[in-house]
Amino acid sequence: MSEAEDRDEDRGHQDESRDRDRGGAESRGGAGATEAEEGSAKPQSDEARSAFSPPSGVAAATARPTWTEPRAEDDPQVTSEFSLPEGFVPPEPPDADTSAATTSAFSLPHTYDARHAPPAFTPAEGVPILRLTKEAPWQDRMRTMLRMPVAERPTPESAQKHDAEEGPAVPRVLDLTLRIGELLLAGGEGAEDVEAAMFAVSRSYGLDRVEPNVTFTLLNISYQPSLVEDPVTAARTVRRRGTDYTRLSAVFQLVDDLTSPGTDVSLEEAYRRLAVIRRNRHPYPGWALTAANGLLAGSASVLVGGGPAVFFCAAIGAMLGDRLAWLAAGRGLPEFYQFLVAATPPAAIGVTLNLVHSDLRASAVITGGLFALLPGRALVAGVQDGLTGYYITAAARLLEVLYFFVGIVIGVLVVLYAGVQLHASLDPDVTGNTVNRPVAQLLASVALSLAFAVLLQQERSTVIPVALNGGVAWLVYGSMHFTGKISPVAATAVAAGLVGLFGQLLSRYQFASSLPYVTAAIGPLLPGSATYYGLLGIAQNDLDDGLLSLSRAVATALAIAIGVNLGSEISRLFLRVPGTIARKGAKRTRGF
Repeated sequence: MSEAEDRDEDRGHQDESRDRDRGGAESRGGAGATEAEEGSAKPQSDEARSAFSPPSGVAAATARPTWTEPRAEDDPQVTSEFSLPEGFVPPEPPDADTSAATTSAFSLPHTYDARHAPPAFTPAEGVPILRLTKEAPWQDRMRTMLRMPVAERPTPESAQKHDAEEGPAVPRVLDLTLRIGELLLAGGEGAEDVEAAMFAVSRSYGLDRVEPNVTFTLLNISYQPSLVEDPVTAARTVRRRGTDYTRLSAVFQLVDDLTSPGTDVSLEEAYRRLAVIRRNRHPYPGWALTAANGLLAGSASVLVGGGPAVFFCAAIGAMLGDRLAWLAAGRGLPEFYQFLVAATPPAAIGVTLNLVHSDLRASAVITGGLFALLPGRALVAGVQDGLTGYYITAAARLLEVLYFFVGIVIGVLVVLYAGVQLHASLDPDVTGNTVNRPVAQLLASVALSLAFAVLLQQERSTVIPVALNGGVAWLVYGSMHFTGKISPVAATAVAAGLVGLFGQLLSRYQFASSLPYVTAAIGPLLPGSATYYGLLGIAQNDLDDGLLSLSRAVATALAIAIGVNLGSEISRLFLRVPGTIARKGAKRTRGF
């Protein structure tokens, strides 16, 4: 073969190689060819290539596979750990007409039922069993559940019937609950008992997620249907206060009927009964209240050593003071001025007896008038609220007691100062000379408690038991103080504890409030004489003895309130009904 033929053969092989290269470039897609056609003389290097450009061998149209695209079995490029596994079927996209609110994390599931919702969680120690039956008074059951967290409270079975489909009318149930709480708070009931009553009413109509809150003048209740629904909140303010334990007992009876599964009381019936309770007149007329005020003051004067004449003078002074207080109330004056003007007639009569050099004990007349004015009811309620953890309400009640006491002090001090200027020998003729007449003083204590019960507008069926309870209180006090020579403060605390114990026992089995059985019975224990001697010392510029006597009066008043509350707690502690659990207290005994 010649040299020219060899060159022609080599040229042919080169042309074939060139044709094969051109065909391979065409098979790799149009991207590279396009770039070559656009005149790109220098190919891009690996470093210059974009991270988002499709890799070699992957078409640009298929660079972004969708999630619903099945994975190719023979495609070696799908190797990411974020790729969908085999056999996974993605969920269907939501409908176009579905709003974005229905897909929120806070939206209600379609299988959720608020009336039969399970508790949010189960505590590690389990959920305590609480029998919501008639075996225990509703006060004990509701106090127990009020101290429990919302998630641990047992779901109630509605005691009252209503439409199972629509459920209870929530705004009307909350309004009824607030109206009942208003009557109880205005009548002097403690904050804990008011919350327990409100809780009982709402649960009886199927509202389990409720939180009542009571302060001195404001009642608030909040109901949350479920954890994902907005709460419904209502409030009511107590504008007027009045002492009527008959009305208080009627409200307690209504709450007891509402909480009883055997008694069907609809919302309309409950509203009707509540309206009847509001319209009912007081059980005793005005003249009976004035006479009871005189009987109370006369009996108190006998307790501190007075005789029949002193009894009559003290009764006259107290009745005059009561009429003056009614006159001031009719003119719209605040209660502070009502107490001030009511304290002046007994003090004026005592000073007058001393100026005319009468043999009657003027101090006993003034002390009897003070017994009829001391706010023992508000004091017991205030200390009870403080001991049960309602500190705001307790502070407000005690501040109210302080204002009343200051009004009494000013009224008596004005008269005593005038007597000192007129050279009246107002010596403390009973101090250090304890009068011990057991039979007369025991009868006087019973009469004093009976008169106090009438002033509190109690039901006639409770007047005799509370009068006997007051007699027992004085009997215990006299036995410890006069016979056993024990401190009067300690003797008062023990006697008040028995009053609270007996009063709580009487109320537990009557399903009623304990106030009618307790408040009037502590009347014989009130520190009337210590208050008078303190005021007399201040009027005579003997501040040391005066302040000492007033501090003794304050200590006696606190002993009464603490003793009453302790007796009530002892009755709940040792006389619990089987099947119930004890209410929990706040664990703050270590200072934190």
